[in-house]
Amino acid sequence: MCYVGQDIYERGTMTDNVNQPAHYGQGAIECIEYIKDFLNDEELIGYYRGNVAKYLHRWRYKNGVEDLKKARWYLEALIQQQERK
Repeated sequence: MCYVGQDIYERGTMTDNVNQPAHYGQGAIECIEYIKDFLNDEELIGYYRGNVAKYLHRWRYKNGVEDLKKARWYLEALIQQQERK
């Protein structure tokens, strides 16, 4: 999965902790794909909103700009999910 407008990184060639964290791709499918399949629409909205809030809250104290980019990724995912309705 890739944030809109950013390059897609091939696994093993670059580290991209925002769009393709290596630790989320250990199985047959990426974790986010399982979550999207597992949760209903309202639960998925809550998941996205919660992650946006989490990353916006902690960016100053933990991973800086990387956490802001993660918040943006989840916000974009929420926007895309709502546009498909």
